[in-house]
Amino acid sequence: MIALLRVAVAWATVLAFAWFGKGWLADLSQPLVAGGLFAWLLAVIVWAAFGVVHEAEAIAHRLGEPLGTLVLTLSIVIIEVALISAVMLSAKDAPTLGRDTMFAVLMIVLNGVVGLGLLVGGLRHHQQRYNLQGASAFMSVIIPLTTIALIIPNFTSSTSDGTLTTLQAVTFSVFTLALYGVFLLIQTGRHSEFFIDAEAQETGLEGDAATASGGIAKHIGLLLANVVPIVILAKSLAVILDHGIAALGAPSALGGVLIAAIVFTPEGISALKAVARNELQRAINLCLGAATSTVGLTVPAVLAIGLLTGQTVVLGLKPTEMTLLAVTLILSAQTFSGTRTTVLEGAVHLVLFFVYLVLIFSP
Repeated sequence: MIALLRVAVAWATVLAFAWFGKGWLADLSQPLVAGGLFAWLLAVIVWAAFGVVHEAEAIAHRLGEPLGTLVLTLSIVIIEVALISAVMLSAKDAPTLGRDTMFAVLMIVLNGVVGLGLLVGGLRHHQQRYNLQGASAFMSVIIPLTTIALIIPNFTSSTSDGTLTTLQAVTFSVFTLALYGVFLLIQTGRHSEFFIDAEAQETGLEGDAATASGGIAKHIGLLLANVVPIVILAKSLAVILDHGIAALGAPSALGGVLIAAIVFTPEGISALKAVARNELQRAINLCLGAATSTVGLTVPAVLAIGLLTGQTVVLGLKPTEMTLLAVTLILSAQTFSGTRTTVLEGAVHLVLFFVYLVLIFSP
């Protein structure tokens, strides 16, 4: 009943903005009107995103790992790409939005969610076990993807402002998609056991979960019914978001942070629940999978929009951000270099996350 109500509210909002949205969005000079519309769209999009997570988790229960978390991750990243695309196409002047959103996702997921998850898991379960091979596979892809996308553009001699030439944009997009594609083949095929909890493999529990069947078509239908209105409403939210940031004189990076927070809050809660249940492997698949998919899919998307519309796309991070990213990658590689985690790793990741939050408003 709740699932159907959620879908009904989402699609009713879509119809309302289809009929009256042009008039509502034409004049956002009144703060109460703009704030009310933003709150309405935000509430519906977040509620629908929770619906996506709920249906994806139901599918995950039937498909087992790693296909289950992959469905959830891809669904969330599609929503993220849709929001970024909507803002870029509506604002026509958001050269750093893709970069800011990817960086925000990496900081929120790799430091915020991972840090809080390891802290809670350590306090509740002392030490938690996971599959080292899977975490290592994720990090071996995340490190080159983030370096190619967010660091190398600052050091190319063809441009001097963190942008890429047309040749670089096309080839980097191809390289990014190819590497991500190879990773998906490994994750879902030849080495899928890397992404399954080691204890579950030993006891055979994961295989039982994977054989669960029935109702997949219904959950896929509800998942799509929640995703589509989010994508449609993204354009209206983008108009209000762009207006609000400009009117408040807020940092431009705040747009990327808000998009990342809107999209990944439900998935982050899902990861934290998994940690509380002592299912660290599932949480790692969600967090590191989100980081991998975000860069692997967002980079080609924003570069394609830039090339097709003639917009400038700035990918290179600022020096302080590059430093924070480098420390995050080193710390993540160190955190997932053993087979168990403790409270200490969580505390260190959280400190980096708080540093990131401070730098947004005091760069």
